Amino acid sequence: MTPSEILPANWRDLKIEGFMGLLGPLLRSTRPGESNLFGLQTREAHRNPNGQVHGGVLTSLLDHVIAIEGWQAAGRRPTVTVQMDTRFLGAVQVGDLLEVRANVRQAGRSLIFVDADVCCGDRQIASATAVMKISSMASKPDD
Repeated sequence: MTPSEILPANWRDLKIEGFMGLLGPLLRSTRPGESNLFGLQTREAHRNPNGQVHGGVLTSLLDHVIAIEGWQAAGRRPTVTVQMDTRFLGAVQVGDLLEVRANVRQAGRSLIFVDADVCCGDRQIASATAVMKISSMASKPDD
């Protein structure tokens, strides 16, 4: 986020590096009782050829928020996405603020099942269900 960009009210920047840093910034709600609410302020870079926000932005956002919830459910151990099913329910315009909430449906010894929804105001835009695998160790790509 550049100094000229202003955060929406009641949100803070999570300052995540890597892909989500390029897509985002990923925001987290500062409202009491909403610590599992994340956001993304869409911008021109998120536009598809039709002028709306690209579905890949939505799936990437869902996957990242689901991974955060999985990581917390796994006692802050690394998790990886095994499967994610996404349903697109509406269109997003550039400039819209997206809100994402994920909830752990079930957690076992090695797998975590997570549901998530993306909303824009009072409209549900997308939903996803995912299976996350708890990783025994974080791996780094070979040099």
